[in-house]
Amino acid sequence: MKKAIYILLLLLFLGLVSCKSSSKVMAKQTYFEQEEVVYTKDEKCSPQMQTASFFDMTPEIEEKTISMANLHQELISTALEHVGAKYKYGGTGQHGFDCSGFVHTIFKMFDIALPRSSHEMAEHGTKIKDSEIQEGDLVFFITNGGKRINHVGIVVEVLDDEIKFIHSSTQRGVIVSSTKEPYYKKNYVKAARVLN
Repeated sequence: MKKAIYILLLLLFLGLVSCKSSSKVMAKQTYFEQEEVVYTKDEKCSPQMQTASFFDMTPEIEEKTISMANLHQELISTALEHVGAKYKYGGTGQHGFDCSGFVHTIFKMFDIALPRSSHEMAEHGTKIKDSEIQEGDLVFFITNGGKRINHVGIVVEVLDDEIKFIHSSTQRGVIVSSTKEPYYKKNYVKAARVLN
């Protein structure tokens, strides 16, 4: 009889240890995914939590890794959702964007920190040749006749002899433009890569 009680207590103890260790795995996984899920000490151990293991989490972690591989496309998709937003000097959101505010905000949505001004962004990225430009790279312009970069856009499509980019223009707000347009062809300065 005593042996049966010891075995029962041992099984209960192992069940609690299993619950605690799997809770830690779940907490690590949700931290990795940056979800706002918090497990408290007061939560009761459910059968699901008892049987959870790292291998149960693997598909979700792999899915997150795959989406990181598609970062360029996700970033461009997010930027394109803002086409039509108004131009606002100094703007970074709800009421409109200026050019660098738009780029800064889109990259910030993906936890990528960029400087706030277009000329600082131009120094921050790695300069690339025009023949190396890819989607997600930044293109820079001098549009005020000065010597310092004052305009920036995000490359959304690369064709044989044309680069399409999304930006916030003073006249039309967030639009997609082309380096074939005479105004942007004339004022284009360089491209830089901030995504690796």
